[in-house]
Amino acid sequence: MPYSWSIENGAQVLRARPHRSLPRKGFVWFIGITAVLFLLPLMAVVGTVVLWGLLPFIVIAVAGVWIGLERTYRTGRTTEILHLTRDSLDLRRSDAGRDDRIWHANPYWVRAILRRGPVESYLTLTDGQRELELGSFLTPDERRSLHDDLLRRLADLR
Repeated sequence: MPYSWSIENGAQVLRARPHRSLPRKGFVWFIGITAVLFLLPLMAVVGTVVLWGLLPFIVIAVAGVWIGLERTYRTGRTTEILHLTRDSLDLRRSDAGRDDRIWHANPYWVRAILRRGPVESYLTLTDGQRELELGSFLTPDERRSLHDDLLRRLADLR
């Protein structure tokens, strides 16, 4: 699961992050194999002028794949950390290239709501004044599971 619960200094701590199925080592292999597969057809035109006409397009294609994968790694640095104690609930969302967003509330008034929204199983936390999305990068099943966990933990604190 891309989220986990732990106990730190008496607080229940939720750490959520997007799942990335391609590790950095796999990234290196993928780019290498992609480049080799693009270069194989060029073997037929080595030593001709056609090679120089095709080579820029192959370089652009490999660079495009590289840039696209690097962008997904950058978005994968998003994290949400929720500290839950009997007296306070603190949620910190960290996104690459943005300031951290922090939300404080009294857990007695916080409700975890799972409803239809912009995505399937839209999970929000609300204290009656503000509503905050939680786990936007999780799958619908993971959001449902997290919702159940939150309901149980909030009920235990009351």
